[in-house]
Amino acid sequence: MNTTLLQFFFSPIFLLLSVHISCLSSLVLSKAMATLPLTPTPATSLPFSRRKLLSSNSIKCCKNIDGQPRVDIKTSDNGFASFPEKSPLSSSATIRPPRPRRIILVQHGESEGNVDESVYTRVADPKIALTEKGRADAEESGKRIREMIEKDGVHNWQVYFYVSPYRRTLETLRELAKAFERSRIAGVREEPRLREQDFGNFQDRETMKLQKAICMLYGPFFYRFPNGESAADVYDRITGFRETLRADIDIGRFQPPGKRNPNMNLVIVSHGLTLRVFLMRWNKWTVEQFEGLHNLGNGNMVVMETGYGERYSLLVHHTEEELRKFGLTDEMLIDQEWQKIARPGELNYDCLTTGPSFFTHFDDEDNQN
Repeated sequence: MNTTLLQFFFSPIFLLLSVHISCLSSLVLSKAMATLPLTPTPATSLPFSRRKLLSSNSIKCCKNIDGQPRVDIKTSDNGFASFPEKSPLSSSATIRPPRPRRIILVQHGESEGNVDESVYTRVADPKIALTEKGRADAEESGKRIREMIEKDGVHNWQVYFYVSPYRRTLETLRELAKAFERSRIAGVREEPRLREQDFGNFQDRETMKLQKAICMLYGPFFYRFPNGESAADVYDRITGFRETLRADIDIGRFQPPGKRNPNMNLVIVSHGLTLRVFLMRWNKWTVEQFEGLHNLGNGNMVVMETGYGERYSLLVHHTEEELRKFGLTDEMLIDQEWQKIARPGELNYDCLTTGPSFFTHFDDEDNQN
């Protein structure tokens, strides 16, 4: 009996009957669908929970391991997640967080390479340490920074550090930070773009003397050391760091929401040329103006402080005499005086690098008229 049934199921007659029945079923179903009204369901008839899911503009993450819900990541209209760095505060209705009161640039303390240049022939530049005097320089710098901040007469001040990853700058930061309690330190970030100008791996002493002499003939901004960098190369990476720093300032990264105040102080611990290039890039100084600047000196600092319009100026903290010794010209000092009263986003159209005073022949035309 079973054998007979199996023979029937696999026979040609049964297969033909199966195909015929399937075709009839499809025909009946299509006719039935044609008789149904195909009116779209209005949005208001959707269940509320489903409408909320469809109109949601955030990515719902699962819970953390400890059972606490994760923070939702807001998305833009095209469905991509948006983050503060990629979405600057462009709306006038958005309240900007207060700007840090100061940006303090600190050159590392005296290093072994400052005392004996032959160290560079056997120790990699990033691994050169501070001397005992250098550690004392750094500790004294921390005390001077604290003394300067305490003169503000506020109780809720803090410091936030950016530091080059070289050993001598890291050691400078550790000594400098002894002046501050843990509660005063808002954070620290190691930033490779703040590293020293690269002079080309292990350095032969006699070769470096020759290269530095050629550099002065060629021009210290554009001369690139063999297997190393020029100051122009440093300028390019400092431009990237400046954009990161500006974004951090604009979104108030240094303080959590609800605890933001203008008494934050940023401290950048780096190297002599790197800090001069930073000032050049921030203030839009020319190559000629940069090449007229002098090194800060080990353990010394330059302070950019907010003026009346919340813009950073060197003339808020420093005297004109101090800045002239550093290498600022009359034109640069005039611009710094303007920075004291200007607001972020405003332009100084009379500045040497952005206004008509850059074109000296204009004065001749005015005299002719």
